[in-house]
Amino acid sequence: MATLQLASWATNLTFADLTPLVIEAAVNSIYNWAGCAIGGYAQDAPHIAQITMQPFFGGPPTSSILGSNGSISEGYADAQLAAFLNGIASHVDDYDDTHLETIIHPTGVVASALLAVAEWKGPVTGEDFLTAFVAGVEAECKLGLSVTPEHYDVGWHITSTVGSIGASVAVGKLIGLDVAQMQNAIGVASTQVVGMQEFFGSMTKSFHVGRAAQGGMLGALLAKNNYTSSLQALEAKYGWLHVVSTRENATAYFDQLGHIWEIEKNTFKPFPCGIVLHPTIDAATQLHNESIEQGKDIASIKSINLQVNSEVLVLTGKTSPKTGLEGKFSVYHAAAVGILYGEATPTYFTDEVVTNATVVEFRKKVNVVTDDKRFSKDQATMTIEFEDGSTLEKHIEHAIGSLENPLTEAQLQKKFIDQVSKRIGDTRAEKADAAFKGIGNMTDVGQLRTLY
Repeated sequence: MATLQLASWATNLTFADLTPLVIEAAVNSIYNWAGCAIGGYAQDAPHIAQITMQPFFGGPPTSSILGSNGSISEGYADAQLAAFLNGIASHVDDYDDTHLETIIHPTGVVASALLAVAEWKGPVTGEDFLTAFVAGVEAECKLGLSVTPEHYDVGWHITSTVGSIGASVAVGKLIGLDVAQMQNAIGVASTQVVGMQEFFGSMTKSFHVGRAAQGGMLGALLAKNNYTSSLQALEAKYGWLHVVSTRENATAYFDQLGHIWEIEKNTFKPFPCGIVLHPTIDAATQLHNESIEQGKDIASIKSINLQVNSEVLVLTGKTSPKTGLEGKFSVYHAAAVGILYGEATPTYFTDEVVTNATVVEFRKKVNVVTDDKRFSKDQATMTIEFEDGSTLEKHIEHAIGSLENPLTEAQLQKKFIDQVSKRIGDTRAEKADAAFKGIGNMTDVGQLRTLY
């Protein structure tokens, strides 16, 4: 009954059901996603995807490619291609939002599909858009919780595997599917399960998000035209839940729908890399600043000793990354740039910095010890030793960007402006800032792209 339960809840959800905190979290999530999508469009991955796929998509150019730096008349594609490209761009920097309990990045798949359809099928009000968005996020996160941690531990990329289902629910909500159609949409999306962890550190990781956005959208659109699927797509013996995980508890989590809101638990990254690296970078940047304050020479650091949860090496244990994308999954690189530069913006996860001789030498000074009894995934202790034998130590109880230590509104805005201004300039960045913050009050979300 899990598929029916999810479909029924989503089709009956209204904007009036959303609490002020849920609405605020939804707006912040979309705002952060937009910054990532605009900034991430500067990377190679979305451009290669666009050049490759453009000849095969002949529909009317109704939907915006957010990071396009052309005039208002440029930067549009048909809805499927726009969803695909915005999904890639929003995830390629690994700077997107995170539901820490599941390590799902909730917004990239759902918002990429939803905005493309809203622009194509509109006008769609801000309230309707936010309602559909929340429905999709709750669907993917509750589903993710029901198979966590076994689903992730076996090697699936949970953001895309549950994201396509979240996107189908969101788009289905937006275009007015009934319950049976929503079940079919979930079925079409769930059969397109995509994404494995082997591809972390390559362009294919962001492909997962783009393809899941595309697949989820397709599921909803096919269902609208009464394309059939299994009505028990999730819970059937050979359905999604039992094929992709050794454990599931969907009914228990779906019972929480509308009572415990997962979107309120969403967090925003201060650093563009794997989330388990954030405690390390937090410690490293603080130690950099303390070293400078005490008049110590960073170049005289002899060793960097790190204690972390074992998941850090499982997910980010690349000792010798060769590209910027690989650097995002190297605790050695993260520690080195944090200590050397006192910050870890997208600038420090490029091919040029990853292969920089000084950075390479500092990576060799990093020693990692794991201890799951003492360290959770958002904790770390770093000790640096200087040539003169003196040491400095920093323990991170809750990394910046965690639920207990979230980014402030000012920090989130700085992150947005930093990403967006580099792509479309300061003036348009300020306009984009205002536009996405005001999405809930819009009479037609499809007009967003004309506002910046």
